Formats: sequence, structure tokens, C-alpha cells
Amino acid sequence: MPALILTDLSKSYGNMPAVSGVSLTAEHGELICLLGPSGCGKTTLLRLTAGLDLPDSGTIAFDGVDLHGVAPHMRGFGLMFQDLALFPHMDVYGNVGCGLRMQGVPGGEIHRRADELLELVDLAGFGDRKVHELSGGERQRVALARSLAPEPKLLMLDEPLGSLDRVLRESLQSEVRSILKEVGVTAIYVTHDREEAYAIA
Repeated sequence: MPALILTDLSKSYGNMPAVSGVSLTAEHGELICLLGPSGCGKTTLLRLTAGLDLPDSGTIAFDGVDLHGVAPHMRGFGLMFQDLALFPHMDVYGNVGCGLRMQGVPGGEIHRRADELLELVDLAGFGDRKVHELSGGERQRVALARSLAPEPKLLMLDEPLGSLDRVLRESLQSEVRSILKEVGVTAIYVTHDREEAYAIA
């Protein structure tokens, strides 16, 4: 059975349809890329899947469980946006471990998991650095590590490299793909860039 099943999802804002009759499935560990221009409904589809918005019609199921009425924080999904939303008052450890603290994970386990993930994203030894001391690519890696820390069942990435210049974006594409594959997380990756979509998926 597929991990994620979206069936005939539709969502309108007023008279403007944002998503119309979308269906897709994702297998466990599969990396799916949604490609399309700005305003075509990609982000809305992620928000519906995450439970941040409610569909007008259609169903969302994960591991055979219908998610209608399941609150976003109870779904066990991760969502990484383009703006990253790193906390400037926290160091790298604080940012990577914030989701784990919210889950009540003990401090020692948070530190161990953060070290594991920082090594995975090639930032070993960066735990005590402040966000403002990091380059754009390093911030991107921290945001990815933070998204992976709670071990989400599904990770959704909304234009995660969109704020970077093309050279840095291209250098990170294969790296992000390798990390997602190594972790084995089921993932949906949204982009408007065709080359990025082909590189990721």
C-alpha cells in the first residue's frame, strides 16, 4: 500500500480554484517532485496535505488512515518553506532541536540527534554557531536538518532552494536529494524550476 494517497482534492478561495481534482500517491521512501509556475496550486496542495488548510472535497490518507479531522501537529509530517524561518536568537543546536524539544525529547537525546543530523548535512562542528554567522547554503542545511530531526513520516519541501542564487542552488540540488534518499523519508518537493525538478526527482 502507498504511504500517501491524495484522492480528488479540490480547494477554492472565493471563486478562485487553487487545486482542482488532484490525485497522487507516494510510496514509502519515494521522492516526488511537483513542478509548475507560481500560483498553480503547489503550495496549496502541501498545505492541504499538512492539514494547515481544509480541502473543499477529496481525501488525504497516510498508511491507510484517513486524515480528515486530524490536527496538523498530530500528522507527524514536516514542512520546510523557502524562507526557512530559522530562529535568529538560537544557535544551530537550538534550531535543529526545536521540534524535538516540543515533543518532550530529553536534552541528551536532542544533542545526540542534532550531532547526527549536522554530520549528515555536512555541518559537523557548527552546533554553537549563530544563524547570522552562516552562509545561505549553510542556513539551508540547518533548515533541512531541523525538518528531519523529528523523523517525519512525510517531509514536504516548498521551493526550499528558491531564495539562493543559481550557482549555489545547483550545487545543493544533488546534495539535498542524496540526504533525503539516505534518510529514506517519503518526500514531496515543490519547485517552479524545471532543471531543479529533474535533478531532484
